[in-house]
Amino acid sequence: MLLVAVSGGIDSMCLAEKLRLSGGAFAVAHCNFSLRGDDSDADEAHVRAWAAEHGILCHVKRFDTRAFAREQGISVEMAARRLRYRWFGQLCRAFAYEGVAVAHNANDNAETLMLNLLRGTGLRGITGMKENGFLPDPEYADIPLLRPLLRMTRAEIEAFAKENGLAWREDGTNVLNDYKRNIIRNLVFPVFADINPSFVQTLNRDMARFREEMELGHETGPLGARDGEIGEPGPSGTRNGEITMQEEAWDGSLPVKQPAGVLILDADKAGIPEGTAPVVGPWKSGDWIRPLGAPGKKKMQDWFTDHHIPADEKPFVPLLRSPLDPQHILAVIPHCIDHSVRVGDSTRRIIRISVKND
Repeated sequence: MLLVAVSGGIDSMCLAEKLRLSGGAFAVAHCNFSLRGDDSDADEAHVRAWAAEHGILCHVKRFDTRAFAREQGISVEMAARRLRYRWFGQLCRAFAYEGVAVAHNANDNAETLMLNLLRGTGLRGITGMKENGFLPDPEYADIPLLRPLLRMTRAEIEAFAKENGLAWREDGTNVLNDYKRNIIRNLVFPVFADINPSFVQTLNRDMARFREEMELGHETGPLGARDGEIGEPGPSGTRNGEITMQEEAWDGSLPVKQPAGVLILDADKAGIPEGTAPVVGPWKSGDWIRPLGAPGKKKMQDWFTDHHIPADEKPFVPLLRSPLDPQHILAVIPHCIDHSVRVGDSTRRIIRISVKND
Protein backbone atom coordinates (compact mmCIF):
# COMPACT_ATOMS: atom_id res chain seq x y z
CA MET A 1 0.00 0.00 0.00
CA LEU A 2 1.33 3.40 -1.02
CA LEU A 3 1.38 6.71 0.81
CA VAL A 4 0.50 9.56 -1.59
CA ALA A 5 1.56 13.13 -0.88
CA VAL A 6 -1.37 15.43 -1.68
CA SER A 7 -1.09 19.19 -1.27
CA GLY A 8 -4.44 19.99 -2.84
CA GLY A 9 -2.89 21.53 -5.96
CA ILE A 10 -3.67 20.32 -9.46
CA ASP A 11 -0.63 18.04 -9.75
CA SER A 12 -1.16 16.07 -6.56
CA MET A 13 -4.96 15.94 -6.99
CA CYS A 14 -4.37 14.52 -10.46
CA LEU A 15 -2.02 11.89 -9.01
CA ALA A 16 -4.50 10.90 -6.32
CA GLU A 17 -7.40 10.71 -8.79
CA LYS A 18 -5.39 8.63 -11.27
CA LEU A 19 -4.50 6.15 -8.54
CA ARG A 20 -8.10 6.04 -7.34
CA LEU A 21 -9.39 5.34 -10.84
CA SER A 22 -6.81 2.59 -11.28
CA GLY A 23 -8.13 0.83 -8.19
CA GLY A 24 -4.82 0.91 -6.36
CA ALA A 25 -4.72 0.86 -2.56
CA PHE A 26 -3.24 3.98 -1.02
CA ALA A 27 -3.49 6.48 1.81
CA VAL A 28 -3.06 10.25 1.60
CA ALA A 29 -0.63 12.49 3.49
CA HIS A 30 -1.15 16.25 3.62
CA CYS A 31 1.33 18.74 5.09
CA ASN A 32 -0.05 22.01 6.40
CA PHE A 33 3.08 24.16 6.51
CA SER A 34 1.21 27.12 8.06
CA LEU A 35 2.75 29.49 5.54
CA ARG A 36 -0.34 30.99 3.89
CA GLY A 37 -2.79 31.51 6.75
CA ASP A 38 -6.39 30.74 5.83
CA ASP A 39 -5.32 29.45 2.42
CA SER A 40 -3.21 26.72 4.04
CA ASP A 41 -6.18 25.68 6.15
CA ALA A 42 -8.44 25.69 3.08
CA ASP A 43 -5.95 23.42 1.26
CA GLU A 44 -6.08 21.01 4.20
CA ALA A 45 -9.88 21.06 4.26
CA HIS A 46 -9.99 20.35 0.51
CA VAL A 47 -7.75 17.29 0.80
CA ARG A 48 -9.63 16.00 3.85
CA ALA A 49 -12.97 16.35 2.02
CA TRP A 50 -11.74 14.57 -1.11
CA ALA A 51 -10.32 11.68 0.93
CA ALA A 52 -13.49 11.38 3.01
CA GLU A 53 -15.68 11.39 -0.11
CA HIS A 54 -13.77 8.42 -1.51
CA GLY A 55 -13.20 6.55 1.74
CA ILE A 56 -9.43 7.01 1.71
CA LEU A 57 -7.38 7.28 4.90
CA CYS A 58 -5.95 10.80 5.20
CA HIS A 59 -2.99 11.73 7.41
CA VAL A 60 -2.59 15.45 8.16
CA LYS A 61 0.15 17.23 10.06
CA ARG A 62 0.58 20.92 10.80
CA PHE A 63 4.10 22.36 10.93
CA ASP A 64 5.54 25.64 12.20
CA THR A 65 7.79 25.80 9.16
CA ARG A 66 9.18 29.29 9.73
CA ALA A 67 10.22 28.46 13.30
CA PHE A 68 11.93 25.28 12.12
CA ALA A 69 13.74 27.22 9.40
CA ARG A 70 15.03 29.73 11.98
CA GLU A 71 16.15 26.96 14.35
CA GLN A 72 18.03 25.14 11.60
CA GLY A 73 19.36 28.26 9.89
CA ILE A 74 17.93 27.20 6.53
CA SER A 75 15.49 28.63 4.00
CA VAL A 76 11.74 28.17 4.43
CA GLU A 77 11.71 26.13 1.20
CA MET A 78 14.36 23.77 2.51
CA ALA A 79 12.67 23.56 5.90
CA ALA A 80 9.38 22.51 4.31
CA ARG A 81 11.15 19.91 2.21
CA ARG A 82 12.98 18.44 5.18
CA LEU A 83 9.87 18.37 7.38
CA ARG A 84 7.82 16.82 4.61
CA TYR A 85 10.06 13.90 3.78
CA ARG A 86 10.89 13.15 7.41
CA TRP A 87 7.20 12.90 8.25
CA PHE A 88 6.53 10.72 5.22
CA GLY A 89 9.28 8.37 6.41
CA GLN A 90 7.77 8.26 9.90
CA LEU A 91 4.35 7.40 8.46
CA CYS A 92 5.79 4.62 6.33
CA ARG A 93 7.47 3.08 9.38
CA ALA A 94 4.36 3.41 11.56
CA PHE A 95 1.80 2.13 9.02
CA ALA A 96 4.00 -0.21 6.95
CA TYR A 97 3.47 1.74 3.71
CA GLU A 98 5.58 0.32 0.90
CA GLY A 99 6.65 3.68 -0.47
CA VAL A 100 5.74 7.33 -1.06
CA ALA A 101 4.33 8.72 -4.30
CA VAL A 102 4.75 12.41 -5.11
CA ALA A 103 3.39 14.48 -7.99
CA HIS A 104 6.54 15.81 -9.65
CA ASN A 105 5.93 16.19 -13.38
CA ALA A 106 7.91 16.87 -16.54
CA ASN A 107 7.77 20.65 -16.03
CA ASP A 108 9.12 20.27 -12.48
CA ASN A 109 11.94 18.15 -13.88
CA ALA A 110 12.83 20.78 -16.47
CA GLU A 111 12.76 23.52 -13.81
CA THR A 112 15.09 21.48 -11.60
CA LEU A 113 17.50 21.03 -14.50
CA MET A 114 17.65 24.79 -15.03
CA LEU A 115 18.21 25.45 -11.32
CA ASN A 116 21.03 22.90 -11.20
CA LEU A 117 22.73 24.36 -14.26
CA LEU A 118 22.50 27.91 -12.91
CA ARG A 119 24.10 27.10 -9.58
CA GLY A 120 26.68 24.75 -11.10
CA THR A 121 26.44 20.99 -11.32
CA GLY A 122 28.04 17.81 -12.60
CA LEU A 123 26.68 14.82 -14.48
CA ARG A 124 24.27 13.88 -11.72
CA GLY A 125 22.62 17.28 -11.80
CA ILE A 126 21.79 17.11 -15.53
CA THR A 127 20.16 13.68 -15.41
CA GLY A 128 17.01 14.98 -13.78
CA MET A 129 14.73 13.33 -11.27
CA LYS A 130 14.13 9.60 -11.34
CA GLU A 131 10.72 7.98 -11.58
CA ASN A 132 11.83 5.54 -8.88
CA GLY A 133 14.20 6.57 -6.09
CA PHE A 134 14.34 6.77 -2.31
CA LEU A 135 13.36 9.32 0.33
CA PRO A 136 16.01 12.07 0.64
CA ASP A 137 16.29 11.68 4.40
CA PRO A 138 19.19 9.73 5.95
CA GLU A 139 16.93 8.00 8.49
CA TYR A 140 14.51 6.78 5.84
CA ALA A 141 16.74 6.42 2.79
CA ASP A 142 15.58 2.82 2.26
CA ILE A 143 11.95 3.84 1.62
CA PRO A 144 11.01 4.04 -2.08
CA LEU A 145 10.04 7.42 -3.53
CA LEU A 146 7.89 7.18 -6.67
CA ARG A 147 7.07 9.87 -9.25
CA PRO A 148 4.27 8.45 -11.39
CA LEU A 149 3.59 11.76 -13.19
CA LEU A 150 7.18 12.50 -14.15
CA ARG A 151 6.52 11.96 -17.86
CA MET A 152 3.38 14.11 -17.91
CA THR A 153 3.61 17.81 -18.76
CA ARG A 154 1.64 20.37 -16.83
CA ALA A 155 -0.57 20.90 -19.89
CA GLU A 156 -1.42 17.18 -19.93
CA ILE A 157 -2.21 17.27 -16.21
CA GLU A 158 -4.53 20.24 -16.71
CA ALA A 159 -6.29 18.41 -19.54
CA PHE A 160 -6.81 15.33 -17.34
CA ALA A 161 -8.17 17.42 -14.48
CA LYS A 162 -10.70 19.19 -16.68
CA GLU A 163 -11.75 16.00 -18.44
CA ASN A 164 -12.46 14.31 -15.10
CA GLY A 165 -14.12 17.30 -13.43
CA LEU A 166 -11.40 17.38 -10.79
CA ALA A 167 -11.40 20.22 -8.26
CA TRP A 168 -8.10 21.57 -6.93
CA ARG A 169 -6.66 24.45 -4.95
CA GLU A 170 -4.58 27.21 -6.51
CA ASP A 171 -1.48 28.36 -4.62
CA GLY A 172 -1.40 32.13 -5.02
CA THR A 173 2.34 32.25 -4.28
CA ASN A 174 3.06 30.41 -7.54
CA VAL A 175 2.49 33.63 -9.51
CA LEU A 176 4.91 35.59 -7.33
CA ASN A 177 8.52 35.74 -8.40
CA ASP A 178 9.90 35.52 -4.86
CA TYR A 179 11.56 32.15 -5.45
CA LYS A 180 14.08 31.10 -8.08
CA ARG A 181 11.85 28.27 -9.28
CA ASN A 182 8.96 30.69 -9.82
CA ILE A 183 11.19 33.04 -11.79
CA ILE A 184 12.17 30.20 -14.11
CA ARG A 185 8.56 28.98 -14.39
CA ASN A 186 6.93 32.37 -14.90
CA LEU A 187 9.56 34.41 -16.76
CA VAL A 188 12.08 32.09 -18.40
CA PHE A 189 9.95 29.19 -19.62
CA PRO A 190 7.54 31.37 -21.64
CA VAL A 191 10.58 32.57 -23.62
CA PHE A 192 11.69 28.96 -24.13
CA ALA A 193 8.18 28.10 -25.33
CA ASP A 194 8.41 30.84 -27.97
CA ILE A 195 11.60 29.26 -29.25
CA ASN A 196 10.41 25.64 -28.98
CA PRO A 197 6.80 24.93 -27.96
CA SER A 198 7.85 21.37 -27.01
CA PHE A 199 10.88 22.43 -24.96
CA VAL A 200 9.68 20.60 -21.81
CA GLN A 201 9.56 17.27 -23.64
CA THR A 202 12.89 18.06 -25.32
CA LEU A 203 14.64 18.78 -22.02
CA ASN A 204 13.18 15.64 -20.45
CA ARG A 205 14.40 13.51 -23.36
CA ASP A 206 17.84 15.07 -23.01
CA MET A 207 17.92 14.27 -19.28
CA ALA A 208 16.92 10.67 -20.01
CA ARG A 209 19.78 10.37 -22.51
CA PHE A 210 22.25 11.83 -20.02
CA ARG A 211 21.04 9.33 -17.41
CA GLU A 212 21.45 6.43 -19.84
CA GLU A 213 25.01 7.53 -20.60
CA MET A 214 25.84 7.70 -16.90
CA GLU A 215 24.26 4.32 -16.17
CA LEU A 216 26.24 2.70 -19.00
CA GLY A 217 29.34 3.04 -16.88
CA HIS A 218 30.66 6.54 -17.35
CA GLU A 219 31.15 6.72 -13.58
CA THR A 220 33.47 4.40 -11.70
CA GLY A 221 31.59 3.77 -8.48
CA PRO A 222 29.32 5.23 -5.79
CA LEU A 223 31.55 8.25 -5.57
CA GLY A 224 32.30 8.35 -9.26
CA ALA A 225 35.83 7.97 -7.90
CA ARG A 226 38.39 5.52 -6.64
CA ASP A 227 39.90 6.11 -3.22
CA GLY A 228 42.97 8.29 -3.60
CA GLU A 229 46.28 7.05 -2.27
CA ILE A 230 49.28 9.09 -1.23
CA GLY A 231 52.31 8.91 -3.46
CA GLU A 232 50.72 6.93 -6.27
CA PRO A 233 51.52 8.42 -9.69
CA GLY A 234 48.04 7.86 -11.14
CA PRO A 235 45.35 10.28 -9.97
CA SER A 236 41.96 8.95 -8.97
CA GLY A 237 38.81 10.16 -10.73
CA THR A 238 35.67 11.92 -9.57
CA ARG A 239 32.59 12.70 -11.57
CA ASN A 240 33.68 16.36 -11.65
CA GLY A 241 37.32 15.65 -12.45
CA GLU A 242 40.36 13.87 -11.05
CA ILE A 243 41.58 13.84 -7.45
CA THR A 244 45.23 13.55 -6.48
CA MET A 245 46.41 13.41 -2.87
CA GLN A 246 50.09 13.92 -2.17
CA GLU A 247 52.04 13.91 1.08
CA GLU A 248 54.62 16.69 1.24
CA ALA A 249 57.05 18.25 3.68
CA TRP A 250 55.98 21.73 4.78
CA ASP A 251 58.36 24.56 5.54
CA GLY A 252 55.87 27.42 5.43
CA SER A 253 57.29 28.91 2.28
CA LEU A 254 54.05 28.49 0.30
CA PRO A 255 50.83 30.39 1.02
CA VAL A 256 48.27 28.52 3.06
CA LYS A 257 45.47 29.84 0.85
CA GLN A 258 45.44 27.72 -2.27
CA PRO A 259 43.75 28.20 -5.65
CA ALA A 260 40.29 26.80 -6.31
CA GLY A 261 40.28 23.03 -6.41
CA VAL A 262 43.23 22.65 -4.02
CA LEU A 263 43.08 21.88 -0.29
CA ILE A 264 45.95 21.42 2.14
CA LEU A 265 45.78 20.06 5.66
CA ASP A 266 48.17 19.15 8.44
CA ALA A 267 48.80 15.41 8.12
CA ASP A 268 49.93 15.00 11.75
CA LYS A 269 46.92 16.82 13.18
CA ALA A 270 44.77 14.62 10.97
CA GLY A 271 46.32 11.52 12.52
CA ILE A 272 47.44 10.19 9.14
CA PRO A 273 50.67 8.16 9.55
CA GLU A 274 53.49 8.92 7.16
CA GLY A 275 53.06 7.19 3.81
CA THR A 276 49.54 6.00 4.64
CA ALA A 277 46.60 6.54 2.30
CA PRO A 278 43.78 8.66 3.78
CA VAL A 279 40.31 7.12 3.70
CA VAL A 280 37.93 8.71 1.19
CA GLY A 281 34.30 7.73 1.00
CA PRO A 282 30.72 8.91 0.50
CA TRP A 283 28.54 10.66 3.05
CA LYS A 284 26.88 8.62 5.79
CA SER A 285 24.31 9.56 8.40
CA GLY A 286 26.05 10.91 11.50
CA ASP A 287 29.03 12.42 9.67
CA TRP A 288 30.13 15.82 10.95
CA ILE A 289 32.70 18.54 10.33
CA ARG A 290 33.84 21.76 11.93
CA PRO A 291 34.42 23.90 8.82
CA LEU A 292 37.55 26.04 8.82
CA GLY A 293 36.89 29.12 10.94
CA ALA A 294 33.53 27.88 12.22
CA PRO A 295 32.74 28.08 15.97
CA GLY A 296 31.59 24.48 16.33
CA LYS A 297 30.57 21.17 14.79
CA LYS A 298 28.10 20.89 11.92
CA LYS A 299 26.37 17.77 10.69
CA MET A 300 27.28 17.02 7.09
CA GLN A 301 23.57 16.89 6.31
CA ASP A 302 23.36 20.55 7.38
CA TRP A 303 26.56 21.45 5.55
CA PHE A 304 25.06 20.08 2.33
CA THR A 305 21.90 22.09 2.94
CA ASP A 306 23.82 25.29 3.62
CA HIS A 307 25.77 24.85 0.39
CA HIS A 308 22.71 23.97 -1.68
CA ILE A 309 23.88 20.46 -2.54
CA PRO A 310 20.85 18.55 -3.92
CA ALA A 311 19.93 15.27 -2.23
CA ASP A 312 20.88 13.22 -5.28
CA GLU A 313 24.31 14.89 -5.41
CA LYS A 314 25.32 14.07 -1.83
CA PRO A 315 26.56 10.51 -2.46
CA PHE A 316 28.93 11.88 -5.10
CA VAL A 317 30.79 14.37 -2.88
CA PRO A 318 34.13 12.80 -1.80
CA LEU A 319 34.78 13.05 1.94
CA LEU A 320 38.15 12.53 3.65
CA ARG A 321 37.59 10.73 6.95
CA SER A 322 39.60 10.87 10.14
CA PRO A 323 41.40 7.59 10.95
CA LEU A 324 40.61 8.29 14.62
CA ASP A 325 36.88 8.90 14.22
CA PRO A 326 35.33 7.64 10.96
CA GLN A 327 32.41 10.05 11.28
CA HIS A 328 34.70 13.06 11.65
CA ILE A 329 35.15 14.56 8.18
CA LEU A 330 38.52 16.21 7.66
CA ALA A 331 37.87 17.52 4.15
CA VAL A 332 34.92 17.96 1.83
CA ILE A 333 36.65 17.66 -1.53
CA PRO A 334 37.23 20.15 -3.10
CA HIS A 335 35.29 22.60 -0.90
CA CYS A 336 36.74 22.92 2.60
CA ILE A 337 38.77 21.35 5.41
CA ASP A 338 38.03 20.79 9.08
CA HIS A 339 39.27 23.51 11.46
CA SER A 340 41.27 20.99 13.49
CA VAL A 341 43.61 20.14 10.61
CA ARG A 342 44.44 23.67 9.49
CA VAL A 343 48.07 24.39 8.67
CA GLY A 344 49.92 26.42 11.30
CA ASP A 345 53.38 27.31 12.62
CA SER A 346 53.91 23.79 13.98
CA THR A 347 53.02 22.06 10.71
CA ARG A 348 55.78 19.88 9.28
CA ARG A 349 53.88 17.55 6.96
CA ILE A 350 50.84 18.20 4.80
CA ILE A 351 48.41 16.38 2.57
CA ARG A 352 47.74 18.33 -0.61
CA ILE A 353 44.43 17.47 -2.33
CA SER A 354 43.99 18.68 -5.89
CA VAL A 355 41.04 18.35 -8.22
CA LYS A 356 41.54 18.79 -11.92
CA ASN A 357 38.28 19.36 -13.76
CA ASP A 358 37.57 17.63 -17.03
